[in-house]
Amino acid sequence: MRAVHQVVEAVDADLPGNRTVRIQRDAARVDELAESGFDGLAYKVFENDLCREAWPILRGMLREGRLPRIALKWCQERGLPFWVHPDDMALLRSSPVARDEILVDVLMRALKSFRRKALVEGGWNPDYKGGRGASCLTTYFVGQCIWEFRRVYTTWAKNRQRWAELHALYDGAEETARENPRLFGRLLAAGSVSETEAAVLSTNFADILAEQPAVTRAVISLTIEGYNDTDIADELNITHAAVRMRKTRFRKALYDAARERRIWIPEQLHIKAGTRRRTQRGAA
Repeated sequence: MRAVHQVVEAVDADLPGNRTVRIQRDAARVDELAESGFDGLAYKVFENDLCREAWPILRGMLREGRLPRIALKWCQERGLPFWVHPDDMALLRSSPVARDEILVDVLMRALKSFRRKALVEGGWNPDYKGGRGASCLTTYFVGQCIWEFRRVYTTWAKNRQRWAELHALYDGAEETARENPRLFGRLLAAGSVSETEAAVLSTNFADILAEQPAVTRAVISLTIEGYNDTDIADELNITHAAVRMRKTRFRKALYDAARERRIWIPEQLHIKAGTRRRTQRGAA
């Protein structure tokens, strides 16, 4: 069975209602969205609905291992090199955190390519007669997510490997750390930590950071070291949007802790000075 047929089979089994009715409803909605050029508030609502319906399907496919298998078959059919490490496959099947982490990036990429290919360029055709016939928008979108999985997984796997290497450097001797001056040079050259770094290491900051996904930990660590979003995105091979998203989520966790008087927040992580002053006074 071809990969595209596996997608249809997997998604249709999870969607309620009659397939033909869903396609007709989707066609009417696309016509409405086209009037505003697939943009604006109505389109944002549509994207939210699409993600809300696709999310549990994609999570289930990752948990069962079907999503990576279909992606592998899809790439094989098109002659594209792709391989999923067995350890990563096992992690994605066993860890809800890992599944959510990779799916966020999959959805971010798929929303952009879906809008362009399916809607603006007319790739989704409710009157399609070939193969198994037309599919509903959710099925098409899930297929787009599986197509984007190859790129997202490759970046995710490299980041996991890179983070493990950074941990090996950090946990080793100072001489080993000196081999990576870009990441550790500021700490080593000073001979002692700065006021900001001392506050980080002497509060619950490290504990809260340790609970975050590996990529988030890397983003925040580089932020404290003084790198801007562009440098962080280049260093970790992720998008600028992914950097901002991970910092925003971590900021919320920190501000919650600051309101509970459990932590002092390094000023590099503040959004603006006014917020910094209010938070510091509340945490004092």
